[in-house]
Amino acid sequence: MPATRATTTTTPATPANTGEDVERLSATAGFVREQDTAVLLSRVLPGLDGPELRALTDQCRFAHAAVLVFPPDEHALRTDLAACGLSADARAQPSVVVRERLASRHRRNPADLDVRILRPVVRGPGEELRAVEVFALTVPPDSGLSGIAAEERRLDHEAHLAFDVARPDPLVLRGLLASFARHGADADGGGYNPHEDGTVFYFTAPADTKTTYRRVELYASGDHRDVLTEHLGRSLAPAGRARRPDEPQPAETLLWLLTGAWTTQALAACARLRLPEAMNRHTGIHSSELARAVGAHPQSLATLLRYLAMLGVVSEGPDGFRLTDVGALLDPEAPGSMRPLALMYGGPFYQSFAHLTHTVRSGHPGFDHLYGENHFDHFARDPELATLFDQSMVSSAAMFDALPAHPVLTAAATAPGRPRTVVDIAGGTGELLGRILTAHPTLRGILLERPQVLAAARMHLSATDAGGRCGYRAGDFADVPAGADVYVLSRVLHDWDDDRCRTILRHCADAMPRHADLLIVERLLPTDAAPSLATAWDLHMMCNTGGRERTADHYARLLDDHGLELVGHTPLALGAHALHARRP
Repeated sequence: MPATRATTTTTPATPANTGEDVERLSATAGFVREQDTAVLLSRVLPGLDGPELRALTDQCRFAHAAVLVFPPDEHALRTDLAACGLSADARAQPSVVVRERLASRHRRNPADLDVRILRPVVRGPGEELRAVEVFALTVPPDSGLSGIAAEERRLDHEAHLAFDVARPDPLVLRGLLASFARHGADADGGGYNPHEDGTVFYFTAPADTKTTYRRVELYASGDHRDVLTEHLGRSLAPAGRARRPDEPQPAETLLWLLTGAWTTQALAACARLRLPEAMNRHTGIHSSELARAVGAHPQSLATLLRYLAMLGVVSEGPDGFRLTDVGALLDPEAPGSMRPLALMYGGPFYQSFAHLTHTVRSGHPGFDHLYGENHFDHFARDPELATLFDQSMVSSAAMFDALPAHPVLTAAATAPGRPRTVVDIAGGTGELLGRILTAHPTLRGILLERPQVLAAARMHLSATDAGGRCGYRAGDFADVPAGADVYVLSRVLHDWDDDRCRTILRHCADAMPRHADLLIVERLLPTDAAPSLATAWDLHMMCNTGGRERTADHYARLLDDHGLELVGHTPLALGAHALHARRP
């Protein structure tokens, strides 16, 4: 525990050296009882103040401080807890994350390490419930583990502060992770613990942190391995900072980065083989049985499944392999299925990315270089591929969940007098327009799309309550219907360069009455080096369409060229934003 580092020794400790563990436990408990969440956050992340500090304090609360101890057995652990005023009856569970970290640091088989986690409760200054998170590695006499105990007591790798996330949805989690990164906290691993259904995100504290703790944890209840995967990808040692002994060497880090193409193809293979349809999240299935079900080579499938388990797409247990919540999204029948995206990213877009160097050298899309035409014309010539592309766009429709509640749409829906009309420009098969009209029965809609897409849109919308209030217009951007009240451009502008965007916005501005509003749905590039999905999609658009992602200021300049003002923007899911524009 950091508060007792001055008393620790570099000489080997025996497994029975519980006096030191009691001292560490007592110091940790005292620290937890004294801390105020806002004050502690400002000390952990110097420079965090004002509105951002208040926002973080609203979204997370100080929950515990952690310490790793090394009792020879269960009885000794309970005795030590009682000796420092902590409940000896606290429930113990296996600690998957710390066991894996210890095994990696000390090159041991995880199965040889019995690591438990207990959380005896203490009270904060306002009588709020907190905990001392106790990790206990059992070190029996003559077990050969005393060296691990001595090293871990000396370096305190697992000592950390933890904050619980109050509302752990993906959007909140990504925002919190970005805030920590902006204030100098480096991603430092994490994991999902199935025994308690919780996800942890570890950080190294900034160099100028005002506490003695060097690691910080955000804890989110539930399975958030999709966000965790992004976080783990950022768990690299930045240039200029010394690596800790347990951090990967640069060559190892680069090797992991170089396997990104394998991950894409493993996910696409999972979708193509239809593994999710042959599995479920509650009952395991052995690889041999699964191979028979999907018509695969048993040993080869077992290798793929182990890789998918490492990615968190499946999990492996005594009864075989099960789908995780992440893997279930590759099932075509799952709500919000992302199977079409996996097939697109593992198919045409994967092949075009092989020509990224050409794009960077020439400024021309790799897709055009590979196929001899732009991707919209190419898809138009291949109806099956065009259908898959339209389905892949629907796969990201989770970003639309909050949009129907946007104040612009709510105001239009509740305005007195005539029914207001929403025009969705290049709205695909009508996924977004259908959500808007379903949420607001007083609104009417018009979908502007290419003729070959409108047939699928009619079929989709006719099956909803919105079908009777929706009209259809076949055409291009020059055919934007005039006189409506709200215009929507969702994931359109990022397909094009600035000149083409100006043309599209000119057509919109020409069609918009003075009272009309324009909603633009796009990912926004960060104005600093903060990790962002928009940064990845910026590369994707450059290579595949010749388009780009942009900052909010960049969109404001494009809008201003046509007499439109960017009023503001609000975050949506999956890294997207809703930008609101209208005439000044």
